[in-house]
Amino acid sequence: MSLKITSPAFRDGEMIPKKFTCDGADVSPQLAWAGAPSGTKSFALICDDPDSPRATWVHWVIFNLPASLTGLEEDVSKAKELGSGARQGRNDFGRYGYGGPCPGGLHRYFFKLYALDCVLDLVSGSTKSQLLRAMEGRILGQAELMGKYTRG
Repeated sequence: MSLKITSPAFRDGEMIPKKFTCDGADVSPQLAWAGAPSGTKSFALICDDPDSPRATWVHWVIFNLPASLTGLEEDVSKAKELGSGARQGRNDFGRYGYGGPCPGGLHRYFFKLYALDCVLDLVSGSTKSQLLRAMEGRILGQAELMGKYTRG
């Protein structure tokens, strides 16, 4: 079985409900995953928007999620470190944790889950590019969930 990521809030390719955006409560959606490859020691998750006019906009960076996890509850804390040992990086809003969609026009948002063969030696506040570098050669599997949002 290959790694899969889903959300009860929206299906792959569908619209993200307003609640999970800057027009709503701006909380992270519930996510679930299954099919972690053998040898998985941790998970990392990046949510970004490739349709941003200047460059891909990063909405969430979270890593060192325990291998025992099969998902994240709705409204994950925006703390630097979570009780599970997970750490959050900085998003492009300059904050820790999830920052929801807030586009001009219709944009796509990719929730990318990575199964890793290690726990990363990265500090809270690390950027997406730092996380990607640290994950090089450590990815056992990956999965993606895409949602869309437009304001109005």
